[in-house]
Parts: sequence; structure tokens; C-alpha cells
Amino acid sequence: MEVRVQKIISQWGIASRREAEEMIKQSRVKINGILAHLGQKVDPQRDTICIDGKTVSQNQRPALIYLLLHKPPGVVSTCNDPQGRTTVLDLLPQQLQHGTGIHPVGRLDTDSTGALILTNDGDLTFALTHPSHNISKTYHVVVKGHPPETVLKRWREGVVLEGRKTRSAKVSLIKPLAKQSKLEIILQEGRNRQIRRVAEQLGYPVIQLHRTAIGSIQLQTPNAGFLDVGDYRHLTSEEIIFLNDQIKRIPIND
Repeated sequence: MEVRVQKIISQWGIASRREAEEMIKQSRVKINGILAHLGQKVDPQRDTICIDGKTVSQNQRPALIYLLLHKPPGVVSTCNDPQGRTTVLDLLPQQLQHGTGIHPVGRLDTDSTGALILTNDGDLTFALTHPSHNISKTYHVVVKGHPPETVLKRWREGVVLEGRKTRSAKVSLIKPLAKQSKLEIILQEGRNRQIRRVAEQLGYPVIQLHRTAIGSIQLQTPNAGFLDVGDYRHLTSEEIIFLNDQIKRIPIND
């Protein structure tokens, strides 16, 4: 059965689908000795796939790994950084950094902190970053000033960013501070720097942004306690089941 080459690379745990597409664009992938192109279909039973001159196969696929990381500030949510900054992979032990295909699912801004899933399950990454997904993400956000209820209502109902209105959100005041306010915000979409951009537009810029949960997966759990900044843990079987349910909701086409 023929499948798009980027999907095969992702399914085999070598890289996320986006990373596989970048590999193809960078001429790092060959099919039967010929440079691959985006959208090209291959039969993994018949065709030979090489990445950076090395043949890869399904037999080399590492065991699936699912981690929750408490991302610190100043760390970038990528596998490598041309500027030499610390990446989320740098926070993992060496045996997880190399040869496993682990990558972050989505991103947190460099200055933001909190819950970030890392995995080598390419189908999961594709599903959770698909525009149609609706998994909720919970944030604790400190903003400058004291937004009144009218502003919070506007935020809940959606704000136009680049000509498109954001989805409705849950926005509530946790507590007022001296010259700031701490809010809880629950989103079901993840547009680039969305919370920061909306807050800026409403006149109450973000000072701190911290993600506490991704769906039912939380930094603080009754069994595991609180995950310290920079630490990670393996997801529980219940959390993995929750994530697999998300895959079923998204049509993953070739």
C-alpha cells in the first residue's frame, strides 16, 4: 500500500510529520536513490527510504514514548536551535535525546512555562496539531492592570486576529494583584502567540504565561504530585488512552 513518504517517516518515529517535510525540502530524503519530493507516495514493503544517506525501515522504529515536561522560561520548544539556545530536548537524559525520534507536540513561547507533551508518535503529533482538534489547554496568565468584566466577556466571546475571530474561550479572574491580575484561560485552539496577542489588543499585556494542563493531563496530579520546573515524567496509561482518543477524532489522510 502506497503512503506519503512524510507520513511513513512520522509513523516510524523518526521525526514529526512537519520535520519530515522539512527533511524532504532540504533534500535529505531519497527514495530508491532518487531525491524525494513532498507528497510523493511510497510502498514501504517495496521501496527503499534513505535519510542523510542511511537506510531506514519500520524494524528500526523505537518504542513509543510519551512524556510530560514542565518547560522552564528561556527554553525553546524545538528539537534544535540555530541560535544555540537550550531546547526542550536538552532537558532530557541522553538516552532519550538520541535515536528515539522524540519531539515536542506544539509549542510554548520561549518566555512561557508549563505543560508540554513530547513523544515519538507521529500520528499523535499530527492529530494534536491539526487545525480541527479541540483538546482544551489551561493557562494561568498574569496580565498588566485589572481588566473589567466587560473586557473578560469580549475575550470569552472571541477577538478578531488577522481577520479571523478566535474561538470562544473560558476566561476567569483568579485574583487581583497590586497592579496586575491573575487569570485562568482555557482555550480549544492554539494560534501563534494567541493569548499574548489578544491580551495586547485588549489593552492588558501579558506579564507571565504558564500552561497548567493539556486536556486531562496536568502538571499537578494526586498520584505524581507537582512536576518541578525542568523535570519530566512518563504519561500514565490513562493519559495515553486519552491522547489516543484524540487521534480517533481527527481524519488522518495520506
